[in-house]
Amino acid sequence: MIKVIAVFGTRPEAIKMAPVVHQLKSQKNKFKTIVCVTAQHRHMLDQVLKIFNIRSNYDMDIMRKAQTLYQITTNGLLQLEAIYKKEKPDLVLVHGDTTTTLVAALAAFYEKIPVGHVEAGLRSFDKFNPFPEEINRRIADVLSDLYFVPTALGARNLKREGINSRQLYVTGNTVIDALHLALKQPYRLRDKELNRLAPGKRIILVTAHRRENWGQPLANICAALKQVAQDYPDVQIIYPVHLNPQVKNIVYPALGKIKNVILCQPLDYLDFIHLMKKSYLVLTDSGGLQEEAPSLGKPVLVLRRVTERPEGVKAGTVKVIGTDRKEIYRQTSRLLTDKKAYLKMASAVNPYGDGQASQRIARAIGQYFRHK
Repeated sequence: MIKVIAVFGTRPEAIKMAPVVHQLKSQKNKFKTIVCVTAQHRHMLDQVLKIFNIRSNYDMDIMRKAQTLYQITTNGLLQLEAIYKKEKPDLVLVHGDTTTTLVAALAAFYEKIPVGHVEAGLRSFDKFNPFPEEINRRIADVLSDLYFVPTALGARNLKREGINSRQLYVTGNTVIDALHLALKQPYRLRDKELNRLAPGKRIILVTAHRRENWGQPLANICAALKQVAQDYPDVQIIYPVHLNPQVKNIVYPALGKIKNVILCQPLDYLDFIHLMKKSYLVLTDSGGLQEEAPSLGKPVLVLRRVTERPEGVKAGTVKVIGTDRKEIYRQTSRLLTDKKAYLKMASAVNPYGDGQASQRIARAIGQYFRHK
């Protein structure tokens, strides 16, 4: 029996780790699976746990109002020390690039426990974009022993950094596994605002909340969206607004009174992916959406200067456009008016996998311990 602790704390982590947890739990003869959540994001994390029917063995509940990176890091480390010492796992499984990922990998290193990194190897090569995620993921990779890499590009990144190829497994991205699981569930949109959508309108789904976009970049994004809404009355812009005041205090004054813009609370995962399925295109500064939307045939315009997911750009389904107001408007208008350009992006092949990543990860963990 291989004892695995899966540690995560945010909604994106929970979505991408859920299929891995289910895969490990389905093999009870091989794995004892323990779920530990930091609850770095309390409310949105709980939504995902409920959707995927996952119960945590440990809930650290570290989220505090206006929490800082210092608080997340120190509170997480202190609690994980006690949990690791008690459980003595064979492997700590972390995901991606959050501060939870950083501290879970670091605490495992202090206890000399092997670390498996799901979604390893992503790089933007700019330590402040995205911030703090680019450095979080690099440090997690330095501390890891097993690397579950979404694409061959991630594997090449790690090999250049000196990681032994025998430690690398190209698995695809578990977000595709999660998307397939969720879309199988019978469902209708639950959010009242979304059930009042005007029929026949092309939906533009927007998410923008990253730290590096706070302030003027977010104001530019809102100005561009306002112009799009005014110039294209057949379009319905839907923007689930992050709860952080740094986001709300810019978005609501800029867009709150525009008829064909719906500003709503952050949506639960099922509402969100079904809305994405109905959408015409996606504008986002998120990382995960760059992987999910192409699976549904939706073009993605990335509201950032750089991306650590260049595979989608190379495939043609994702385009990085930055936060300049005129450029956002120009690129969005092009996809709304140029059918050929739209279809070229919408029909591009998704490079992020076939929905079997979790099975490959479980198999790789088994191989690692057989040969150890």
